[in-house]
This record gives sequence, C-alpha cells and structure tokens, in this order.
Amino acid sequence: MDNFVKFQDDVDSWKSLMLMYNSALKEIQTKMDILNEEFQHIHRYNPIEYIKARIKTPESIVKKLKKNGYESTIPNMVEYVNDIAGIRLVCSFTSDIYRLAEMIRKQADLALLSVKDYISNPKESGYKSYHMLVTVPIYLSDGKRDMKVEIQIRTIAMEFWASLEHRILYKFEGNAPEYISRELRECASIVSMLDDRMLYLDEEIRKLEGEF
Repeated sequence: MDNFVKFQDDVDSWKSLMLMYNSALKEIQTKMDILNEEFQHIHRYNPIEYIKARIKTPESIVKKLKKNGYESTIPNMVEYVNDIAGIRLVCSFTSDIYRLAEMIRKQADLALLSVKDYISNPKESGYKSYHMLVTVPIYLSDGKRDMKVEIQIRTIAMEFWASLEHRILYKFEGNAPEYISRELRECASIVSMLDDRMLYLDEEIRKLEGEF
C-alpha cells in the first residue's frame, strides 16, 4: 500500500510539473507572437518564420540525468535538466537571430540565466544555433512559479542541417561513420555560406528599395 501511495504521489507530482512547463511554453509563445506582430507593424517585416515548441519526453529526461550522473528524481529533473520546456524560433537571416535575442532580453518579466552562442562559436560537428535559458513566471491558484524554458534561435538553413544531424545522432547513437560526420561538417560550411549570401542579397535588395 505504501508503494502504491508513493507511486500515486510521483504521478501527481509529474502531472503537476508538466502542467507548469506547458504553461511556461504558452507564455513564451504568446510573447514571441506579439513581438513578431509588433515588428511587422513597425517595420513591415516578420523576423520569425515559424515557431516550434516541445516538452522533453520522460525517456529523454531520464537519459540526460543518467548521462550526467544524477538519479531519476523529480527534484533532480527540475534542477539539472534545463531544456525540459523548449521553444525554437526559426528565421530567415542570421541578422534576425541577434535582433530577436535582443528583443527577448528586453522582456522585463523574463530572467536570462545563460546564453550559448553557437553562431559565433559553432560546435565541432558544425552545429550552429543561438540558445537562451530564461525563466518565465506563471500564475497558478496557489501563487507564482518561475519556470525554466530554453529558447533556440536559428535560420531555416540551420534548422534543416540540425534536423539531419539529429537523425544521424539518433540512428548511430553518436557513433556515425567518419565519412558521414565529414560530409555533415562540409554541409555545415555550405549552410554558413548560404546564410551569408542570402543575408547579402537581402541587404542589397533593401538598399535598392530605398532608392525608389
């Protein structure tokens, strides 16, 4: 009976926690939608092409805890897994990434915990993205909670590359053949060149538009 009560308590705690993370995601997504609409109103341009939001699966959370040497408990999950709630902003140009990051920093009720700039400093694999870990307040019947959410910002080209990398990592469990890893790194270089050239074209078009 005691084991059943503990199991039920754990299930209830898990459901409550997932409710809070889901609420935090909704708060962030609403903020991003409003910022995008405001930017469109002022500048006649949408920096965000689309938004993806997700809650990490229980299997992924447990795997991450074990990888880092922690027991699979709810307190450890909250303390040591920062990307349980994640939102990804996908934009057209690299300049949009830093523009969005600055807009997020100016949100008074978001607390910025950390930044990982894989645009300026790509991972060895070629991975490029801009990560911000923030806390967002949510308001429940018994008071306020500050919940951690990871925000990733990247271009469409970076998103395409990252989705392929994810498939490769999943397929080979981090031990892909060298020739595949090499091809992936070369593709990352091509993606970077494409982003640079697309940004150049956009800037040139804007200059020409200003002449008329």
